[in-house]
Amino acid sequence: YIVVTLLLGFGAVNTGNNLMYLLVSALLGFMAVSGLLGKANISRLELRPLPAPELYAGLQAPLPWLLVNRRRRLPAFLIELSTGQGRAIIPLLGPGQRQRVRLPHTFDRRGDQPLPAVTLSSHFPINFFVRHLRLPTAGETLVFPALIESRLPVTDDPVSSMPRQLLEQAGYEGDLRAIVDYSGAEPLRSLHWKLSARHEELKVKQTESLGGNPVMIDVADLPGHGEEQLGRACWLVNDLERRQRPVGLRLGSQHLAVGSGQTHRLRLLGALARHDPS
Repeated sequence: YIVVTLLLGFGAVNTGNNLMYLLVSALLGFMAVSGLLGKANISRLELRPLPAPELYAGLQAPLPWLLVNRRRRLPAFLIELSTGQGRAIIPLLGPGQRQRVRLPHTFDRRGDQPLPAVTLSSHFPINFFVRHLRLPTAGETLVFPALIESRLPVTDDPVSSMPRQLLEQAGYEGDLRAIVDYSGAEPLRSLHWKLSARHEELKVKQTESLGGNPVMIDVADLPGHGEEQLGRACWLVNDLERRQRPVGLRLGSQHLAVGSGQTHRLRLLGALARHDPS
């Protein structure tokens, strides 16, 4: 397109042909309009970070974002978002609309890490110009240590050292413990349909937990040094939680009591992620 425009321009200058002048003017005007439309297409777009899933150092994970078109009348076309490691393409985003996107990214280090910069680009309308816009992404996300598979080189704490509430906690696989009212937190497979129909309200079967003895992980006793020990402890915490075994953590001078559940597991992983070896 540019070569044709230049050739017509030289021809118009050399021959003085008015028709060539008109053609050159039309082509240049079309290029100018294309540039203006491309610039307007990426204006007033806002990118907001969303709560990320569990992130581990060295492991690629999809970072969730929310792209918002703050224009009232004009849609956005052919939008591409990229972090340098992954990209996402949005063909159309209407005025006032928002869309969730996921951009694959790998964090090299653990701890509180800044979110990666995101570049927004578009070939709209006809790929004459590729407009780029670097979107500010203020904020941090917590990255857990890189997972390293490990065996358990520690001795289980005696059951007597386990808090009584953990010994008596309810599970979903053991012997029947009681019939209680449905609170909304229990899985549907635990519903007692016959009693629910008889009482005209939902009843659930509460069973004993099948979790084993509690385990206290001492990071200093794990094989390796520094980051390797943290990675092994991270893997063990996840593995013990999957096996429904209460777990605690000794991390230098920091002692985290034995516990179980998703919130407790994330608290242990967070302590490993933010640990300062010094």
